[in-house]
Amino acid sequence: MIYLKAEPASVKVARDYAGKIAAEGWPVDEYTVRLVTTELVTNAVRHARTELFTVNARLYGNAYAVEVWDGDKTLPVLQEIETLGEGGWGLRAVAEYVTRWGIRFDESGGKTVFAEWEAL
Repeated sequence: MIYLKAEPASVKVARDYAGKIAAEGWPVDEYTVRLVTTELVTNAVRHARTELFTVNARLYGNAYAVEVWDGDKTLPVLQEIETLGEGGWGLRAVAEYVTRWGIRFDESGGKTVFAEWEAL
């Protein structure tokens, strides 16, 4: 797990971190893991009202997962296709590339947004 500041430069750091872990034997294309990580982290940087966030990439039960935690309880919004303009496509893209994605809340008032791929 890595701790990062909520700033644009952290997106590349997170993407490289998750990509390196995926390249070590995940049954998922490394590019796909990097893309999904970029989208999840960009949401944390742009929308979460927190100074820090964490990124984790790991085997979780029977799935490979990328998890992004931030201290803001505000939910990310999956935009309706009809209302999308230039932005807002991130979670739509994530949903297309993963087995499942979702949100877990914690006692501190923060949340983890995760994306998973089934382990084969």
